[in-house]
Amino acid sequence: MPKEKLKTIYVCTQCGETSPRWLGRCPSCGAWNTMTEDVVAEPAKAASGKAAAAPRVAGQTSLVPQKLKSISTTEEKSRIVTGISELDRVLGGGIVIGSVTLIGGEPGIGKSTILLQLCGEVSKTKNVLYVTGEESVRQIKLRAVRLDVPQDNISLVAESDVDEICGLIESMKPDLVVIDSIQTMRCSDISSSSGTVSQVKESSARFLNVAKTLEIPTFIVGHVNKDGAIAGPKVMEHIVDTVLYFEGDKTLPYRVLRAVKNRYGSTNEIGMFDMTGRGLAQIENPSQVMLEGRPLGISGTCVACVMEGTRPVLSEIQALATKTSFPSPRRTASGFDYNRMYLLLAVLEKRAGYAFYSQDVYINIIGGLKLDETACDLPVCIALASSLLDLPVNEKTMAIGEVGLGGEIRSVTHLETRLREAQRVGFDTAIVPKHNLKMIDPSQFPGLKLVGVSYLREAINAIKLK
Repeated sequence: MPKEKLKTIYVCTQCGETSPRWLGRCPSCGAWNTMTEDVVAEPAKAASGKAAAAPRVAGQTSLVPQKLKSISTTEEKSRIVTGISELDRVLGGGIVIGSVTLIGGEPGIGKSTILLQLCGEVSKTKNVLYVTGEESVRQIKLRAVRLDVPQDNISLVAESDVDEICGLIESMKPDLVVIDSIQTMRCSDISSSSGTVSQVKESSARFLNVAKTLEIPTFIVGHVNKDGAIAGPKVMEHIVDTVLYFEGDKTLPYRVLRAVKNRYGSTNEIGMFDMTGRGLAQIENPSQVMLEGRPLGISGTCVACVMEGTRPVLSEIQALATKTSFPSPRRTASGFDYNRMYLLLAVLEKRAGYAFYSQDVYINIIGGLKLDETACDLPVCIALASSLLDLPVNEKTMAIGEVGLGGEIRSVTHLETRLREAQRVGFDTAIVPKHNLKMIDPSQFPGLKLVGVSYLREAINAIKLK
């Protein structure tokens, strides 16, 4: 039998395009610096110089199609409710039968912890298989004891051979499979080492095939690179059904689980957790948690309300403007878009008359949240002006609104939902776009004073009157 030869190729991590030599720019998708080296086996050619291929016989197939009408779509038969409400929210109501979910995040953020807790909840009524390529079964056992996870219906195996794992899944037919992690898995018929583009791509495809064929929901852990994206080829994210990311600062206890792709639900929903010694605890009231420990009577803080899917979340925005001692002032933003901060500073200077050219400016979002909604523009501007003027904003005042380049305050969506959340938490004043007030009934919010503003200068004057 002819021996296979090894050859080096370069694979684009974005689109999977291959090249015999390294290229700075992928010729297929145009991405820069995405070609990574990989080693693959080159199959030997047959004696005739052509690869032998079995001819296709017309009319012969092993496929058996199903009538669309006969396929059940009831929630009881199509989803598994995990019992972890925050996770169910992100998944769109539970785990869809036969779905493949990829979960990524920084090392130590809690990926293995949440999946072991998930296994414990599902194992109360179903059989679960947990496959680990990073730890021993004894290490998993120690974590399960610490998390107080039910252990009767959870089967463990420490293995990295994909074909062996697929064979085990086909023979065992569990109700849920967890693969931790895809970068440690290896297909024995591919010569490259674990974690390479070809190994990750082929391993994902084989797990996907087994999950779809047997309709077994599968969770796959993916490592992330230094840019925060899941390591490996981008095609891996394309073929799976759901991609979840764990966000948050490892030095803080709060974790945000966000869906960036979901074929069976919204990608705007988030789940919030608190990392404790007993695992990840759900945060049912994130607004209350985000506002705990707020400084009172201190300038440079303002409360914003962002929509995370269907859930309104109140978050504290802190700003600090201090006179610089350098020729070029420093600008720093944590949890807020850096370029958006520059835009708002320019609007404050040009349209409202507040000079920041000689000030170092720092913006911080409390709790490790990342605010990318334009409705946060107005509270950021108010916090900046408050710090510059050293004028505290009333602790029961919050702001909502998008700021345009003309200094105008533009309307936002879901204003009623945001105001109800502010009213529930105990705020008594809300600075909102005047245009939005025409579309709501202020009498629906007793005890909450609505201050409509059309321009940025009006909004800053409103906090001066408090």
